[in-house]
Amino acid sequence: MSEDGLRLDKWLWFACFCKSRSIAAALCTGGRIRLSGRVVAKASQTVRAGDVLTFPLGPHVRVIEIGALGTRRGPAMEAQTLYRDLDPPLARPPAPTIPAITEREPGAGRPTKADRRAIDKLMGEGS
Repeated sequence: MSEDGLRLDKWLWFACFCKSRSIAAALCTGGRIRLSGRVVAKASQTVRAGDVLTFPLGPHVRVIEIGALGTRRGPAMEAQTLYRDLDPPLARPPAPTIPAITEREPGAGRPTKADRRAIDKLMGEGS
């Protein structure tokens, strides 16, 4: 590793944007990452502090400024010191609420056991 740059796939992995380095490499070679406005076509592209990355991640498009290169893949708090989020994704919308179960009105739905006995008695089937 040189002091002035680091491979893009390695940096994405160090910064915990990808679970594995091979996933990071696939993201890079897919042509969906922009490095300072230019499309990246290879995982070995060198990145430096101050570069701006734009890439899709899940349902969001992330815009990240590289702050530091890093030397290892550490915990999430350490990984967050490697970049500055220029366009943070919005918070998740609240989950849809499930309407409360209400009492069924009499006569609606299946008859209860007592209703069935009354019907049987009415029809003359019960003893």
